[in-house]
Amino acid sequence: MVDEAFLKHMTTGYKITAGFLIALVVLLAGVSWYGYMRLTALSEQVAVLASTTTALQSNISEATTSLSNALNQDRHNLQIQLGGVREQVGSINGTVSGLQKLSKTDPQLLAKYSKVFFLSDNYAPARLVEIPTQYEYDEKKSLQVIPEVLPYLEKMLDQAKADGMSLYVQSAYRSFNTQEALKGKYSVTYGAGTANSFSADQGYSEHQLGTTVDLITTGTGGNLSGFDTKPAYDWVTANAYRYGFVLSYPEHNAYYIFEPWHWRFVGVKLATYLHDHNQYFYELDQRTIDTYLINLFD
Repeated sequence: MVDEAFLKHMTTGYKITAGFLIALVVLLAGVSWYGYMRLTALSEQVAVLASTTTALQSNISEATTSLSNALNQDRHNLQIQLGGVREQVGSINGTVSGLQKLSKTDPQLLAKYSKVFFLSDNYAPARLVEIPTQYEYDEKKSLQVIPEVLPYLEKMLDQAKADGMSLYVQSAYRSFNTQEALKGKYSVTYGAGTANSFSADQGYSEHQLGTTVDLITTGTGGNLSGFDTKPAYDWVTANAYRYGFVLSYPEHNAYYIFEPWHWRFVGVKLATYLHDHNQYFYELDQRTIDTYLINLFD
């Protein structure tokens, strides 16, 4: 027979062990439940934190974009303002430069004469230079123009020669007194009425400006009349404006007879305008002509 004491001891031990296991299971279940609940709470907190982080990143991105756009707009506005300042400064500099050019340009050089305005006996160009003899019809004569005009005249005559034209200067600058003596001679020879039709009184001659020349070619016997029948005249008519020269007295003008030899320097821009619009100098009003003074020698 089994010892009752032994069985009692074993039974008591078993009960203790079962109780322990139950307690342990309950404890583990409690720990697991607590862990689960804690994990769930932490997961929710992580989710909230992640959402908050995403929102914060979005806000930071939007703020950065907004700030960048604002800075770019400010930069653009500043560039516009600086551009406006530069334009204003450039405009001021251009105006100052233009005024300086005008202050150094004789306003008489584009004024209308030929019975319109008067040049006194005291007027003379500030400077005159000799026209080189290869451009003169009579090499024994001393002909002069103002120095600013000479390069344009030389280029025109050089190009005419290159194109096979015999083109020379027969007359250029004439002083008040020289014009007076010449007009007196014409009046004696042809009579005052006839002389007035082709020769200006002293003070009204464009030659006194030092910007006007009488052109001539070979085959006329040294006379100006007949110049318009020669190929050289056709060449000058087609090309003189490129060098700033215009025909002062075309056919049917209101001042003098047709003078195909008489060419006045008015600057390339004004000469080109007159050529392109089929007009001549004395058809324009003086105010319009004066706007070209600043570009006279450009």
